[in-house]
This record gives sequence, structure tokens and C-alpha cells, in this order.
Amino acid sequence: MSVRVGWSVEEALADFDEHLRRARGVCAGTRRNYARFAGGFLEGMFPDGQVEVERISVGDVVGFIGVSARRYNPRTLELVATSLRSFFRFLRAEGLCGDRLEAAVPMVPHRRSSLVRYLDPGSLEQLIGSLDSSSERGLRDRAMILCMARLGLRVSEVVRLHLDDIDWRAGAIRVLARKTGHGALLPITGEVGAALVDYLQRGRPDTTAREVFVLLRLRPGAPVSDSIVGRAVDNALRRAGIEAATRGGNLLRHSLATGLQARGVGLSEIAGLLGHSRLATTRIYAAVDIEALREVALPWPGRTS
Repeated sequence: MSVRVGWSVEEALADFDEHLRRARGVCAGTRRNYARFAGGFLEGMFPDGQVEVERISVGDVVGFIGVSARRYNPRTLELVATSLRSFFRFLRAEGLCGDRLEAAVPMVPHRRSSLVRYLDPGSLEQLIGSLDSSSERGLRDRAMILCMARLGLRVSEVVRLHLDDIDWRAGAIRVLARKTGHGALLPITGEVGAALVDYLQRGRPDTTAREVFVLLRLRPGAPVSDSIVGRAVDNALRRAGIEAATRGGNLLRHSLATGLQARGVGLSEIAGLLGHSRLATTRIYAAVDIEALREVALPWPGRTS
């Protein structure tokens, strides 16, 4: 087993981030969350800032989860546990420890709602029909929302979408990196294509930025952020008069997946569209169709990392 000498907490987290990005294709938002909680563990273990992996015991791991359980709600605690498992898996890949630390992270009980929070087809069409096309902001937000509602893009994928990723000749959008660890080529529907053209021609300010979606007033031309995209969805829901149990881009992805499933599309195809590496992730959509649970039980033929 290797021993890393002179490894600071900052260096360890930077190496962890690079591992998640290159080896596992984890998106930036998830990497930040993992670094937050792995960093909290390391800073508590090594107040002098120097990491000595061999000093980490099973008791240290269990104790950190115990303290976190008193501090966080169950959903956040689940993220804490996942972050630590991922960090210890990275250490094992580096030859710095065995699997004892990863195995020491307790399972966090977390009960999901029995039904997916999504918009039924009528409500989804109501939302899209109410989108504003009379202003620059409306054109931008409409195009962003359609990319999520019709193509299943994540908020982070909308933010990272570049002009060079749109192949107008082939009628496709390239998503260069997904949680599966590889990219995807998604067909542009006529509706999405028209919305993108309207925004690019009439709503997008002159800028040297290569990102498709940019700010309009404060720092005009700078790329939008995750929060800007999420706020566009929330504003559209309010404008349409729709009360939703959950908000943001995931609501649109859930709605797309549920609608596809209702039309007979299998969970494997839905997982491919949404960029899920395992059918277990797509299982949340099966709550609306008990018959689909039989398909979930089949092993996923692709990557599992």
C-alpha cells in the first residue's frame, strides 16, 4: 500500500476532483458537493492541513457520520455518506488504502416518495405554451426550458452548452460529458431548433463567449449560471399558474421521462436519453407504472461507474 508524503488537504481535494472529472465524468456541481463534505472530514481529521491516510480509522469515519446526522437532514446526510464513499474509493484507486474505509461509511436510511414529482402532459404543454417570446430574456429562457423539457438536458448541461456543440447540418446537439462518463448526441427537434434560432438571432447579445446561453443585463454576454437556469423554470411555472411539488430543471427531466414511459418507451432508452449510467437511477420513474418494475430488475448492460 502506498504512503503519500507531504499531501495537503487542498492537494488531496484537487486530486480527488481531477479523479472525479477524468475517470468518472462527474459534473462540476456534484464534484463541488463531494469536495465540501470530504474536505470537512479531512479538515477535522488533520487540523494541521497535512493528510496522513494511514491515520484514518473506521471509528473516525463512523464518528463523522454520527456528528453529521445531528447537523443535517436525512437527504443531506445521504450526500455526506456518498461523498465519503467516493473519496475513499478514490484513495483505494490511488493505492493509499484498502476497502475498509469505504465499507465503514454507514448506510443512511432515506425513504423516497412513492411517486415521481412531475408535470402531467397537459400541465407540461400549458407551461411551454405560456413561455414568453416577446423579450430577449423570454427568448433565452424559452430555449433553455425546451432543451430540458424536450431533450432531457440537465441544468449543468444547459449552462455548459457551446455554440460548437450544435451541429445544424446534422440536426443534433453534442453533450460532451455526462454523469455516465461519456458524451451523447441528441437530435434537435423542430421545436427546440426554432427556439434556439429565435434566441440566437433576436435575443443573444454580441459576445465573444462560446456558451450558448449568456446574461443579458448584469455582465451582458457572460455565461449563465445554474441558478439562472433554475430561476427561469421557477418563473415560468409561476407565469403558467402551475403549483409543483418540486421545481427547477429536474422537474422538467422527470416530466419528459414520465411522458416517454407513458408512451411505451422502455427504461433503458429513457436512461440513455437522460444520461443515467444505471437503471437503478431511472427507477424513480417506475413508480407511475408498476409493470415497468419488471424491466428495472434486468441488469444494466453498460457501465456502472
